Amino acid sequence: MNILVTGGLGFIGSHTVVELMENGHDVVIVDNLANSKLSVLGKLKKIIGAEVAFYMVDATDEEAMEQVFESHSFDGVIHFAGLKAVGESVEKPLEYYYNNLVSTMVVSKLCVQHQVNRLVFSSSATVYGNQPSPLKEEMELKRTTNPYGETKAMSERILEDAAAAHPELAVSLLRYFNPVGAHKSGLIGEDPNGIPNNLMPFVTKVAKGVLPKLSVFGKDYETIDGTGVRDYIHVVDLAKGHVKAIEKMQDGVQVYNLGTGRGTSVLELVHAFMEINQVEVPYQIVDRRPGDIAVCFADASKAKEELDWQTTLGIDDMVRDAWNFEQKQG
Repeated sequence: MNILVTGGLGFIGSHTVVELMENGHDVVIVDNLANSKLSVLGKLKKIIGAEVAFYMVDATDEEAMEQVFESHSFDGVIHFAGLKAVGESVEKPLEYYYNNLVSTMVVSKLCVQHQVNRLVFSSSATVYGNQPSPLKEEMELKRTTNPYGETKAMSERILEDAAAAHPELAVSLLRYFNPVGAHKSGLIGEDPNGIPNNLMPFVTKVAKGVLPKLSVFGKDYETIDGTGVRDYIHVVDLAKGHVKAIEKMQDGVQVYNLGTGRGTSVLELVHAFMEINQVEVPYQIVDRRPGDIAVCFADASKAKEELDWQTTLGIDDMVRDAWNFEQKQG
């Protein structure tokens, strides 16, 4: 298939491009470089051994996106492009609503207009709000705890309504948990612009001495050690889930959790990183972040049954690959 990947130079997008091309698909990338780097394009070429078509386009720009759709005949779209930091979304809600919702509307509108009938959407476990884990796809979506989560829940509703009005449009909503790790080559990984918002790149930059210490947000949650518990998933496993989703599309709208089904606390992850990599990560306990919840992990059985997908890489692989990537950065 010929697949358009929006946000394809970002952390999850770039790994998905690798998996798509290694499975015989052609890829066109659209990315505005808001939270990614152009250098990733050359690294993708090294890993794959082939050029990847790239357009520096903002997915909210309908006119520019229209030109991309007119220039290619796509069989499907995987839509990653979006702002993604929970804490930042609380401070900048309007930016998040505009960017994430408008991009989803533009992409889905162009899919309908150009008869591109496979659309995979990068959603998030945040859509479940503060509900007891394990989280299951059939749970009713309640008000989320932050604007980022709301943009994902609203985007899901936009796509559900679009698919209802256009039955030929098949949509797969992938709710994923906490991606970490990097490609085994160490060429691509999580390399955000500015101060990291996610845990793992913060850990690796502290371990490398780029940042002085890690801030652990809250130690008074009702968890094994008082720190937040999350379902950490290796980004390569997550990328493979996208390939399965677009290859095994069914009619209508399908929803899948992509996670391991196991919870790991922040301190458990940090201590695993130190032990596996034999490196110190100084940390301090600070106040909880607005919008965070105590425990969040998946019931991932539906993806296993319907997509023949499950994770194969564990916490040790995640921390080893993340550190390998960080060490290879300039």
